[in-house]
Amino acid sequence: MLDQPAARLPVSQRTNPERSFTEEVRALRLGDGEIFRGEGILAVTKAILQSGVAYVGGYQGAPVSHLVDVLVESQDLLDELGVHLETCTNESSAAALLGASINYPMRGCVTWKSIVGTNVAADALSNLASPGVIGGALIVVGEDYGEGASVIQERTQAYALKSSLWLMDPRPSLPTIVRCTEKAFELSEATNTPVMMELRIRACHVTGEFVARDNVPPAISRNHRLAEPAAHNYDRISHPPSTYAHEKIKVEVRQPAAERFIVEHGLNEHLPGERSDLGIIVQGGITNVLVRGLDRLEVEGKIPTLVLNVTHPLASDQIADFCRGKRAVLVVEEGAPDYIEQAIHVLLRKRDIDTKVYGKDVLPMAGEYTAEVVTEGLLKFFAQSANDIDLSKPRERFEAARAGRAEAQRLLGGPLPLRPPGFCTGCPERPVFSAIKLLEREVGKVHISSDIGCHSFATLAPFNLGNSILGFGMSLAAAGAVAPVMQKRTISVMGDGGFWHNGLLSGVASSMFNRGDRVLVIMQNGYTSATGAQFIPNTSGNRRDGETTSDIAATLKAMGVGWLRTIRTYNVGTMLKTLREAMSTDDKGLKVIVADGECQLARQRRIRPQIAAQLKRGERVVRTRYGVDDEVCTGDHSCIRLSGCPSLVVKPSPDPLRSDPVASVNNGCVGCGLCGEVADAAVLCPSFYRADIVQNATWWDRLKWKVRSKVIGAMASA
Repeated sequence: MLDQPAARLPVSQRTNPERSFTEEVRALRLGDGEIFRGEGILAVTKAILQSGVAYVGGYQGAPVSHLVDVLVESQDLLDELGVHLETCTNESSAAALLGASINYPMRGCVTWKSIVGTNVAADALSNLASPGVIGGALIVVGEDYGEGASVIQERTQAYALKSSLWLMDPRPSLPTIVRCTEKAFELSEATNTPVMMELRIRACHVTGEFVARDNVPPAISRNHRLAEPAAHNYDRISHPPSTYAHEKIKVEVRQPAAERFIVEHGLNEHLPGERSDLGIIVQGGITNVLVRGLDRLEVEGKIPTLVLNVTHPLASDQIADFCRGKRAVLVVEEGAPDYIEQAIHVLLRKRDIDTKVYGKDVLPMAGEYTAEVVTEGLLKFFAQSANDIDLSKPRERFEAARAGRAEAQRLLGGPLPLRPPGFCTGCPERPVFSAIKLLEREVGKVHISSDIGCHSFATLAPFNLGNSILGFGMSLAAAGAVAPVMQKRTISVMGDGGFWHNGLLSGVASSMFNRGDRVLVIMQNGYTSATGAQFIPNTSGNRRDGETTSDIAATLKAMGVGWLRTIRTYNVGTMLKTLREAMSTDDKGLKVIVADGECQLARQRRIRPQIAAQLKRGERVVRTRYGVDDEVCTGDHSCIRLSGCPSLVVKPSPDPLRSDPVASVNNGCVGCGLCGEVADAAVLCPSFYRADIVQNATWWDRLKWKVRSKVIGAMASA
């Protein structure tokens, strides 16, 4: 099974019963008055269908990938409603979809992961925001910010300010999220402006319920097509001189209209409190964290709070009215720069409102606002602005909790070590990095340009391979100025998802055009694996049929790549030999190695139901496992340093005369064979062995087992 390349698997074999959204799809069909229960991102998905959306698109990325994933499995429902779903190759193409709403009264929604995805989409967003829209346009971005994030620590707020896009940041409560989603389309149409809605990880995965409404078929759709295109109107095109007028309209017309809409429709929320002299203004997305901090300090319900479910534009009159008459107001704004706090300072001073504004002086300038961080900030705020509130007991509990943690760390000899992410057991990408480690033993250290994707984990232990990450599909381009000054050729690593996203043009085409003499390794695992194994152009089939859209090797040949090898990833020896050839050949120009091997996580999801069905039918099933002979293992552990597989661990040596632990393969082994391949390619100790576990054995299997057992027993007793 492992020898079958991912790119050539029939679509029928890729059915994934273990990764199904059956319940989620059923929830999308709920009608008026029924109770929806689920996660925040699924609530958004239901809300856009209730809003009469005509088209949806997006690029996969946490924490919003489920929006498109669920809709892919809801094709029957989308066909009934006439909603078009576009699974996009990158965020730019997703943002460009919203161009339909510039000239036609069609509601559209696109989604991606921010801030990296918003960076990619920035060109299209600027050109979209300039002429504006007549159909509601909503951009749902996963605000992947904080210690659990996997991207650069920046905020979407900057893009909203730069391009005059309205930004919603809903309080993590399903009714609030759904209402904001539905109102976003109305706000967009009322102000002719695209609306962004950022959802933090907490908002995407918060669970709850709301009263559903019927899904609304769009007036213009695949089921109700237009006979004629929109009339040509140069004012709707983002090109001078129209753009000069667009800028004035943004400031003089759209923004005032948006502020009025926010107030009239109650998009921001006012949480009442007993104190009239104090107040808190908080971004909607971190409201739950703030409430938890207030609860810990036993002051919940005492401090009036303005929840900004819309953080741009700020409803200036509403904020001024909230602050007027108060001695002090705390602005709880996560991340830097402090856009909201600065804007509130300016707003109040221009209106001669002398309320003292606290914010980043009592809260950290950067970093995620966890409950502990916010609680500490609240203590500082109250200490400086409200000494009459007795917080002695809550403060004691807070300090005691911190002291307890510090003592635990002291007893453990210091802070607990971080647990970095890593490759899945049996990952087909790990053997490639094992081969690169072996290559460096021969040729020395090589500059390695890394990329976004599962292969990013190679920058961590035990491989520690990689000098830079510049963006998705950008690894080859990132080596452009390094390669000419290096004595040895550089190696760029790119996934097949990154290849289609950006790498083909930004990397391959540029390198070919500039005659770059470099090595590119493309990990072809058949999916965009890091975000949930979504289909990509070289997947064997797409969501509508079993036909593969594109082939990476054929595309590279068409681009003019002459030195091209496709290698099965698990064959470490062959991969090492190919890398050695690529680094030493006299051929100039780009040298590409397509490392082919199906994503192991997707493969396991695919074959487990098949194996279970075979066992249920009483059919013979053979499962391959690898192990380490305790008596042969020397305890050198080079195998672990060159593999890093989670199933390859250490255990105490059974030999009382040897103190060093020995290697061991635990029950997580999926039989990929990497450990044995590395042992062979690296000429390591012969301690690895392969075992075939047979279930529902035949009479021939049993006979062979008896004969082998007798022979082994006789040899052991000799």
